[in-house]
Amino acid sequence: MTTKYEFIVPDTNVGMRLDRFLSEQMPDFSRSEIQRAVVLVNGATAKFSYRTRAGDKILVDMPTKKTDIASENISSDFELDILYEDDDIIVINKPRGVVMYPSAGNKTGTLVQNILGHTHLSALGGDVRPGVVHRLDKDTSGAMVFAKSDAAFRGLVKIFSAHDLTRKYIAFVWGVPNWDGADITGNIARSSRNRQKMTMVKTGGKPAHTIVNVADAWIRAGVSMFRCTLMTGRTHQIRVHLSAHGFPVLCDPIYGRGMARLGSVKNPELLDFIKTHDGQMLHAEILDFTHPVSGEKMHFRAPMPSDMLELRAILDEIG
Repeated sequence: MTTKYEFIVPDTNVGMRLDRFLSEQMPDFSRSEIQRAVVLVNGATAKFSYRTRAGDKILVDMPTKKTDIASENISSDFELDILYEDDDIIVINKPRGVVMYPSAGNKTGTLVQNILGHTHLSALGGDVRPGVVHRLDKDTSGAMVFAKSDAAFRGLVKIFSAHDLTRKYIAFVWGVPNWDGADITGNIARSSRNRQKMTMVKTGGKPAHTIVNVADAWIRAGVSMFRCTLMTGRTHQIRVHLSAHGFPVLCDPIYGRGMARLGSVKNPELLDFIKTHDGQMLHAEILDFTHPVSGEKMHFRAPMPSDMLELRAILDEIG
């Protein structure tokens, strides 16, 4: 079984080797895996040494990754919070602390397995990731769409590849800015020191753009609530952008720099929450897109989870 991907080369990626370009566009695959794929550039077979040109249309027919995890391994470990469902798509409010799909370290209890316990998903995503067209980190909650039909899968892949949708997040962050809104831009690449971590880079990487608006602020606590709009969809984008600009997300174990901030926290209830809570205070609140089959405009809002509501109540008490 294979999965098809389509990319258009932007001006910022002109002159790259084809295999390097695809490695950046497909971070879930190693370069050796990519080199086993069938790749067409503008309809013709191309060598991986090919240098990309602006506007090149690249089609990748990627063999599905094989693992010892089968998609038939369905489960019902938790009750799904279904925001919408029809014959083609299902939209879920993903809980924090749940892994997207099976992997070597997480073979059961994943979101995909629980959705499969409720309904079918498109096989075009592969054996392990059926119906999956985008991802949220394990400890990020919020709205996600999955493809049930093959037509929906193909349509959603195009929508996400073109960024032709709206994704807005809520983030509780350290710091109180002296501005109401900001545009954050800056390329993001995998860290050379820690391969599990992303970082902003001056050269290379992938262009990333986040629009930030201040929704609330608690000056005495030194904490703000941001609403962040993703204009691109890079790995850890919001967490990296906010941390790099001095506003790391609370309880983020990778980018949060929480230990350096704990000394400034005087409120015992807030201090206890930060010390004992697992998972960054980041939530995918809004997801808007055009239905991939019917063409209908779709709008979804995932309510804030209970832990973020608890945090907000603590902050309101502090003032």
